[in-house]
Amino acid sequence: MRKKCSFMIHPQVKTNIKIMWFANFFVSASMTMVLPFISLYIESFGQFSDAYIQRWSGWIFAITFVTAFIVAPIWGRIGDLYGKKKVLIISASGMALCIFLLGFATSVWHLFYLRLFMGIFTGFIPLSQAFISTQTPKRMAGQVLGTLQTGSITGSLMGPLIGGALADIVGFSSTFNWTSLAIFISAILVIFTKEFQINEVKKSEKQNYTSKEVLKHILTNPVLVTVLILSMLIQVAHFSIQPILSLYVSEIHGPENLALYAGIAFSAAGVGNLMMSKTWGKLGDNYGYIKILMALLFLAGIVYLPGGFVTEMWQLIIIRFALGVTIGGIIPVRIAYIRQAAPIAMQGEVLGYNTSLRFLGNVIGPVMGGMVAGAFGFTAVFITTSLLLIASGFILLFSVMKNPRYLKNSSTSS
Repeated sequence: MRKKCSFMIHPQVKTNIKIMWFANFFVSASMTMVLPFISLYIESFGQFSDAYIQRWSGWIFAITFVTAFIVAPIWGRIGDLYGKKKVLIISASGMALCIFLLGFATSVWHLFYLRLFMGIFTGFIPLSQAFISTQTPKRMAGQVLGTLQTGSITGSLMGPLIGGALADIVGFSSTFNWTSLAIFISAILVIFTKEFQINEVKKSEKQNYTSKEVLKHILTNPVLVTVLILSMLIQVAHFSIQPILSLYVSEIHGPENLALYAGIAFSAAGVGNLMMSKTWGKLGDNYGYIKILMALLFLAGIVYLPGGFVTEMWQLIIIRFALGVTIGGIIPVRIAYIRQAAPIAMQGEVLGYNTSLRFLGNVIGPVMGGMVAGAFGFTAVFITTSLLLIASGFILLFSVMKNPRYLKNSSTSS
């Protein structure tokens, strides 16, 4: 009877989840609509060398995450103190404005500064996860967050297709304008949610925490520290292949229909992710988030390795799909564990640090992948990434073995 009661969700929260699913869909689709043709947009500014375009594409892509790395914990704290709904509206509105202005850029410096400023508002999807997390019973946080994640995954799958079609029909500048409108719709959707916090606060818990107290709570929980560091390493691994995947597809398949086959290779991981994220979250609810996270890290590392030795396109697509299946559960189970490990009054700030480290990984990953590929070839990137994921699994295993009292199984903890 106790188990049945623990899986009840307030009706308002169900409404919030549906609204945030669509908001995440619009934001994720919008972000992936424009990023694939940033290099083509730069090329339209004048006659530049390939090296110039590639260099600026990398900087313009990465600079947003540098700013976001700095401000993510600040937004998390503001959300804890004044409400996450307000922060979500500010985030979506700020991103919409920046993307709208990108459509009027006439030089790479315009793009660079706008993307730099945009980093202040980047983080809508992690913020929405924190928003829903504090409304969800601990015992089903993995399943709920996995469901929410399917919204952003679906958006990321459809975004490049929609963006490519729009760019061909109306041009780059107008595509930015339409993209900003889609993100602004997300801000409007958030208005119709209701701020809600589940009543799981113990009498001994405080209602507010200083930043010093939040950091102390994190640093005195070795498993939580490990999970936060792994957030960065996982993003490094995930983004290491991004800058070279199209080139790798060209080497395997040849130049014919390169954009199509590169898109299929990208999307294959997203399809696997979409299919399994909710399932992995539910398994985490039943068997423990750390156990499932550990298993996923080892599985992802094993699956990644053969990608560097494929000789046919269909082999790469299958491996990318399998990778998506394993990667799909890492985000919801990781956030669900943080939901357990941090008092509800500080979860926004703790998740802010998690987001900050993820953004740092987004910067390091492409740089690492490009350097390894340039020095040792494509296969070396897959080997390095595989070893990094497996090493992450062992780091988590050793952390848990050394600090077993911090291992909380969701099937037994309240």
